[in-house]
Amino acid sequence: MTFIIVIAFALGAAFILFGYLILYKKKYDLINGFTADFREGRRDERYARRIGLIEFVTGIVLVLIGVSLLLLTANGWMLAAQ
Repeated sequence: MTFIIVIAFALGAAFILFGYLILYKKKYDLINGFTADFREGRRDERYARRIGLIEFVTGIVLVLIGVSLLLLTANGWMLAAQ
């Protein structure tokens, strides 16, 4: 169970980081093939913002899953401290 919690936190942090960079810092080059598609007119900025938002929200959900698993397991840090 600890392995799943660590994976959830790590993936959540990565998704939050990439979502933040794409959504707020406009690092659209993190999206595979976006620059070429943008130049050719197949994709627009709205698509990139949508991808950034999806990644950001997915990261938050994964971190919340990790926190809930941590609190609900018998071997969790919060329950072991009691």
